[in-house]
Amino acid sequence: MKLSQVKDILKAEVVVGEEFLDREVNSAFGSDLMSDVLAFVKDQALLLTGLVNGQVIRTAEMMDIKAIVFVRGKKPTEEIAELAKEYSMVIMSTDYTLYPSCGKLYCAGLVPKEVLD
Repeated sequence: MKLSQVKDILKAEVVVGEEFLDREVNSAFGSDLMSDVLAFVKDQALLLTGLVNGQVIRTAEMMDIKAIVFVRGKKPTEEIAELAKEYSMVIMSTDYTLYPSCGKLYCAGLVPKEVLD
């Protein structure tokens, strides 16, 4: 699924990386625990989270995650946004909470990153 579709489905605001909305994501993973992201995300996935700090960006960079959606209307600080720009990431913000955000993407055809593979 293209990130532009994710933006539309979640009625999201692009905070960083508007120029990369043509990128594809293979799956999605929703979590506020970065240890779970490190343990279970193996392919180029979209990360949905309510945790807004630099560790999210650093974890995403380590796992080759190129797009993050912050839920519950959360937005990154300028420092976090700059770090995301440095890594050429797309950062979006949606007013939906985590569960409906994941559900909307699932219903639109974006597969989950199955933890119990």
